Amino acid sequence: MIQIEHVNKVYKTGDVETAALKDINLTIQDGAFVVILGPSGSGKSTLLNVISGLDTVTSGKITFDDTVLTDLSPEQMTTFRREHLGFIFQQYNLLQNLTVHENVQIGADLTKDPLPIDELLEQVGLSTSHDKYPYQLSGGEQQRVSVARSLAKNPAIVFCDEPTGSLDEDNSKKVLELLERLNEAYHKTVVVITHNTGISEMADDVIKMNSGRIVELTHNETRIAARDIPWG
Repeated sequence: MIQIEHVNKVYKTGDVETAALKDINLTIQDGAFVVILGPSGSGKSTLLNVISGLDTVTSGKITFDDTVLTDLSPEQMTTFRREHLGFIFQQYNLLQNLTVHENVQIGADLTKDPLPIDELLEQVGLSTSHDKYPYQLSGGEQQRVSVARSLAKNPAIVFCDEPTGSLDEDNSKKVLELLERLNEAYHKTVVVITHNTGISEMADDVIKMNSGRIVELTHNETRIAARDIPWG
């Protein structure tokens, strides 16, 4: 479980201060599928960055189970991310000179308890693309490789920043089905940032943000399957 208590984030540029997060209080339950919605500049990416330790808070407390993340040194936070967290971004960030298998191997090498690479490639529908290079794949296939790479390290939580932002509806839903399977079959906590309101219907909990604040928290009693969500 992640607990966020009275978190604020202020960026300073010279004498100008910009409050990106304002008194954020939030609990993310183990095994939940969480969607964070909001327009550009709402603070949703900043929230993901401070929860995942990619950025620091100005004030407040973030706790993961018994670990107070906001008390960790930069070196300790790097170790924590490597051992517990997975990341999927809008950009695939694959190494172009490595094969599909080798790109996923990078994720597996980050942990002592990785998931089997061949099993993951089968799960993401790329078992026959084992030896292909990223330039030989479509955008949707490359994103699926990045999903497999993230899962290979067997993370407790997967953070996704606009994972379908550069994909069409068909490929987007394939990626979302993978995240759905990750959540349901592997019992991983998934946190997705998006501007697509349709994706919120496949979530357990929906966090709406604006101007650095959480303006609404919603719990879906019934989740809609990724393939059935409205698009756009």
